[in-house]
Amino acid sequence: MTATRCAAVDLGAGSGRVVVAECDGERLSLREALRFETPLGRDLDSGYQCWDLDAIEARVLEGLRAATALAPVQSVGVDTWGVDYVLLDAELRRVGPAVSYRDGRTSGIMEVVFARIPAEEIYRRTGIQFQTFNTLYQLAATARRNPEWLARTRHVLMLPSYLHFRLCGALTNEYTDATTTQMYNIETNDWDDDLLAAAGVSREVMAPVVEPGAILGEVAGPGGGLARVKVVAPGTHDTASAVAAIPLDGPDEAFISSGTWSLMGIESRVPFASATARRLNFANEGGVERRYRVLKNIVGLWLVQRIRQESGSPDHGTLVEAARAAEPWRSLVDPDDLRFLNPPSMTAAIREFCSETGQPVPEGLGSLARCAIDSLALSYRRVKVQLETLRGRSLSRIHIVGGGSQNRLLDQLCADACQLPVSGGPVETSALGNACVQLTALGVLGSLADARALVRRSYAVEEFLPREAVPEAVWERFLSLSRPPFPEATEDPGPRTAGAPSGKESTRS
Repeated sequence: MTATRCAAVDLGAGSGRVVVAECDGERLSLREALRFETPLGRDLDSGYQCWDLDAIEARVLEGLRAATALAPVQSVGVDTWGVDYVLLDAELRRVGPAVSYRDGRTSGIMEVVFARIPAEEIYRRTGIQFQTFNTLYQLAATARRNPEWLARTRHVLMLPSYLHFRLCGALTNEYTDATTTQMYNIETNDWDDDLLAAAGVSREVMAPVVEPGAILGEVAGPGGGLARVKVVAPGTHDTASAVAAIPLDGPDEAFISSGTWSLMGIESRVPFASATARRLNFANEGGVERRYRVLKNIVGLWLVQRIRQESGSPDHGTLVEAARAAEPWRSLVDPDDLRFLNPPSMTAAIREFCSETGQPVPEGLGSLARCAIDSLALSYRRVKVQLETLRGRSLSRIHIVGGGSQNRLLDQLCADACQLPVSGGPVETSALGNACVQLTALGVLGSLADARALVRRSYAVEEFLPREAVPEAVWERFLSLSRPPFPEATEDPGPRTAGAPSGKESTRS
């Protein structure tokens, strides 16, 4: 059959890429057209940490022109991290900057919202994990600090939907990304008016929600071979796209979408929004074909990335090999401690944590990296135990996908810590899933099952079997380092540490 090609724009908060996906009916291949760092800086007027939307859009268009130079494409779709958004006025001009979820303006805002709607009620309605940077708390922070922005706002678009708007003019939000806001009601499958009010906005400004696979229009304006190219909403939340491409084989298999953040969970036809799920702080994010991603957001390779940057290590592989040579399980941290969200120095934050908890303080590059990687593997075990508690039966396998799956030390430690077989890869699952949803919209694929079968035929995975179990004393030490998930009922969750939180790289990458 004639090959079908589409352009997948896959933006992470660390880097973005534009790839050409080509399907010949039997195999799906990717060719990278452009890769770039995602522009982030400090807004001079507000002082907030913000995304440079003009620079992002320019790089996306540059990537699309490069993609069409490789081969003609029939469609384009954008996925990004979740929770961040853009405000537009009545003339469709931007209102205020696009503030990053890592900015510290949401500190203390959860408590303000809980005073209006109790935490357990928010969870019952949304089934979404409580995190300080959820869109609900970002908008509530804007309502308190910059109410003039919301007074001028007539449209709230999630970030990937804003880029779709810039491509074709459609004012929509897509389902999988809408669910990350903690303002989308899982019972009514619509925006929740009470939560919108708590955020300081109304239903009238929230762009309507469309399904993944919706054809939004055709590219207008940029030229360069993009005329008559359809704009398709994929799973615009990058994790939704990633999970759509994971070759899952049965309900007892878990996934980890591994990058700057690690998203670990299962796919389910029904949400898990019980009191136990809330106590364990699980999210029920929307997926392709209205399947739920029952998962936890874990601070992932962000720790390792920051250590590498601060040390001047030339590449990730050098750092991993240094970690492999270091003593295992010597020093541990809780990766989800808020002090690690965006510290001035990750190296200093890790050392301070170890000192405060009476552990050896890691000094060299290898011991620092080993501390971070060991701790992340134990975080995976913690979530594995919680998933089994939540669903009442054991897991049989873990699929690690995304860029983090290339860290073979972490893949093996995950198998050891969880005592389960681990499948590593594919790497570019967000782009693959993005492309698969576009191919479904174009009529090339018929279902999510078809998409996963296509990926399974096209990409090999690496298997990691459990070797040496983690010593029980190490596991107990790790558990002693962390507080239980919050919030418990309506109690004040408070910060986990004295460190000041700051406002993904693939959040609810």
